[in-house]
Amino acid sequence: MNKNYIWALILIIILVLVAIMYWSIKGGNIKPPFALEEIHPLDQIKGNPESKVVVMEYSDFECGACRVYYLIMKELLVEFSNRVVFVYRHFPMTDIYRNSELAARAAEAAGRQGKFWEMHDLLFEKQNEWAEGDVEKLFQSYAALLSISIEQFEADWKSSEIKNLVRAHKKHALELKLLGTPTFFINGVQIENPKSVAEFKSLIREALNNNL
Repeated sequence: MNKNYIWALILIIILVLVAIMYWSIKGGNIKPPFALEEIHPLDQIKGNPESKVVVMEYSDFECGACRVYYLIMKELLVEFSNRVVFVYRHFPMTDIYRNSELAARAAEAAGRQGKFWEMHDLLFEKQNEWAEGDVEKLFQSYAALLSISIEQFEADWKSSEIKNLVRAHKKHALELKLLGTPTFFINGVQIENPKSVAEFKSLIREALNNNL
């Protein structure tokens, strides 16, 4: 067999393997594994990524309780953004909320253009508007507010990559036997939802002290 042909065949095999690995990381057809103890490359994070304290939230943009905790999380970030890493994961409760998965995909689509957290905030702030409205047109209007490409946003919103990512988050939540949203973990340990900002801050300070 011609040596050039053999080397060409080897090169093709290597390129195929690299492509498979790439799409597994980018959330393609291969569903990425998620863990509570560590941040995944596809996770949306805020705060200090080098922190030893990880506050992880499984949430649903259409959930009323999640909107309340969204306001609490904003206050926590003011105090702890330099010392804690906050992770947002999707748990769309589609049996209850008809547009929850679509909203999760909208946030991730905006994230492809560097605006996940801005869309995250808009979705919670305008929850009453899109929960019963024409979500496709409304989400496009939110993309316009964020000054991102509406064409790219629309393509990403409908893409299999983002659908699979959101569903992989939900699958992990179900495997954890989570019962609802929001659900919080601190360093991989599920906590009872704090009843106030002060109570949440106390739990985070305790985790920080334990990881000095």
